[in-house]
Amino acid sequence: MSKKTKAIVLAAIVLLLLGIIFFPKIKQRAGTGGASDMPPGGSSPGGGGRAPLSVSATVLKPQTLNNLFRITGKLLPDEEVDLVFETSGRITDIYFQEGTSVRKGELLAKVNDAPLQAELKKLEAQLPLAQDRVYRQQTLLEKDAISQETYQLVATQLETLKADIELVKARLRQTELRAPFDGVIGLRLVSEGAYASSQVVVSTLTKLSPLKIEFSLTENFVNEIRPGTEITFQVKNDLQEYNATVYAVESRLDLRTLSLFARARYHNNDGKIKPGQSANIRVSLDQIENAIVIPSISSVKEMGRDIAYVYQGGSAREVEIITGMRTASSVEVVSGLNIGDTLLTTGVMQLRTGMPVMIDRMEENRAE
Repeated sequence: MSKKTKAIVLAAIVLLLLGIIFFPKIKQRAGTGGASDMPPGGSSPGGGGRAPLSVSATVLKPQTLNNLFRITGKLLPDEEVDLVFETSGRITDIYFQEGTSVRKGELLAKVNDAPLQAELKKLEAQLPLAQDRVYRQQTLLEKDAISQETYQLVATQLETLKADIELVKARLRQTELRAPFDGVIGLRLVSEGAYASSQVVVSTLTKLSPLKIEFSLTENFVNEIRPGTEITFQVKNDLQEYNATVYAVESRLDLRTLSLFARARYHNNDGKIKPGQSANIRVSLDQIENAIVIPSISSVKEMGRDIAYVYQGGSAREVEIITGMRTASSVEVVSGLNIGDTLLTTGVMQLRTGMPVMIDRMEENRAE
């Protein structure tokens, strides 16, 4: 075979090999219309990359922020006592009507006092004779007809008789059950004819006006509450808000709970609120003017930092913030944001600096 023929055969083999290698790729490119040249995400090179994320936003405005906290307390009567007799005996009379108002000193019930009345009558009958005896002995003493010792004896007998009379009268007062203060008497727990003693409760007397509101404070607020502090409270099934004033604070914290008990007073002139109800209490400590407040959900913690995102030229920009007071749904921003910034409030977990965003809803910026 000549050199020319060998060169032709070699060239043909090379062309055949090149066709075997490149023909499948050219066919694939022709069949897909050049899809392999499209950027990720399906957008053409001139289409601007990924689609923008739809978010909500709010324009930050200066606000007045109320520094307050909420707690639950309980309503207590101003005064309340179980009514019992100081002595024992059969109950002869019950004078009160259940659930009615009574005045201080009003007679409510009485036990049998017949033996004491008889004893009192006996002692009082001896009194005129004893007084006359002392008068006569004093006359004789002035004339030096008797000794000082003889006069002193009859004078002592008179004083003893008077003391015995006062003792019986005191025992008679113990047979009477009287109201110790103005209030509303509860249900009757005994009947006439029952045997009374200091262990038998006849009824309960409650003073409904004013009422006490008792609540506890954590260590964070022990120096914020003092006598004279105004509080607002509500009771269940009542939308009305009531105002009360703190009048006493416990002298030390409870050793187990590290809480401090305080009490406020509400006048309750109409008796509408009853003791025993729970109270949802709101205490306003102070006000912060021109504060920047954002929704809690618009900030996240990342690597120990609090961050938020603002809208800037069609994309998100991360800002590090320092927070202050928090409520259930809002947080005060001490630094990092400015009045007039457009804060992104949704999609915060997906946002990154430079990510394109589209605002589809503007929200009102206000503190809760």
